[in-house]
Amino acid sequence: MMLIDQKPMISRYRLKAKARGPLNSVSRRREFEGVLIQIDGGFGCIHPWPELGDPPLEKCLADLAGARRWPIVRRAIRCTEYDRAARVFDHSLFEETEVPESHATLPTADAAQVALAVEAGFQIIKLKAGLDLAGEMKFLDAMAAEYPSLKWRLDFNESPTPDEVTAFLTGLTEATRNAIDFVEDPCPYSDSAWKSLYRKTRVKLAVDREAAPLSSAAQVMVIKPAIDEPFLLAEAALGNNQRVVLTSYMDHPVGQTFAAWEAGRLGLQFPGLPGVCGLQTHHLFEADAFTEWMGPWSPAFQAPAGRGLGFDDLLDALPWTRLY
Repeated sequence: MMLIDQKPMISRYRLKAKARGPLNSVSRRREFEGVLIQIDGGFGCIHPWPELGDPPLEKCLADLAGARRWPIVRRAIRCTEYDRAARVFDHSLFEETEVPESHATLPTADAAQVALAVEAGFQIIKLKAGLDLAGEMKFLDAMAAEYPSLKWRLDFNESPTPDEVTAFLTGLTEATRNAIDFVEDPCPYSDSAWKSLYRKTRVKLAVDREAAPLSSAAQVMVIKPAIDEPFLLAEAALGNNQRVVLTSYMDHPVGQTFAAWEAGRLGLQFPGLPGVCGLQTHHLFEADAFTEWMGPWSPAFQAPAGRGLGFDDLLDALPWTRLY
């Protein structure tokens, strides 16, 4: 049940990207604003991506103060409910919860970052692609030859056309194509376009922004707990015989931790359904006290110490203001 009658407190934050380039093919920003929210002692995170269809931050706050219709707002409130319940009983949400391992998320085609990911133990790399298709083709062919055991996930954020994606995938060497685990949001979703793309390339396709029960042309469903209800989409994925991958929203560590907990919780409800996920994204931003609590960049998720989602002392020390 939503905490409709509780008045939220907010604490604004700003994340700064480490990489010189963009974090994905649809955004040129290097600084990202969001808010942590507190409702009746429970904490959550609102980190909108207007480039991907979210309302801007100020509209999210207006919605939080009023109707609470936007999924990103409603999911943040849901996070506060779970977090508060655990804090009331003085325990961590991660007790007896096993979080799936993660792939390494790389925002650009950078051989040095690939080497660091391999050194850190990652076996799957997710590359944000679509800005330079020709350059990315050469990069992937070179990396597949240098690291033949690595698997790759490519995320195009629907930026290319179906013909461009087809040419990209068929232009890769056979060894590189075989190393691709899936391609996420290769182009705007439609049953006919995606079925044709899969038929021509035989590369698995993952649906994200259009993740819905009717997206049956995809072989993989990507679930983002920041905006999605995992259990509803997991049931739809099972009905469509799709794999399931949960990822963070490239947001504040509080939001990242919520995604990790939802991934572990989904694994308890549907054993074996969540595969290797994408829950390690704090390395994409300049370090702060919260990212330090997340531990080193590695496939294994390190749950922050404390009650609920953790970060007790850090959250208590933040400046909080009443939303209305």
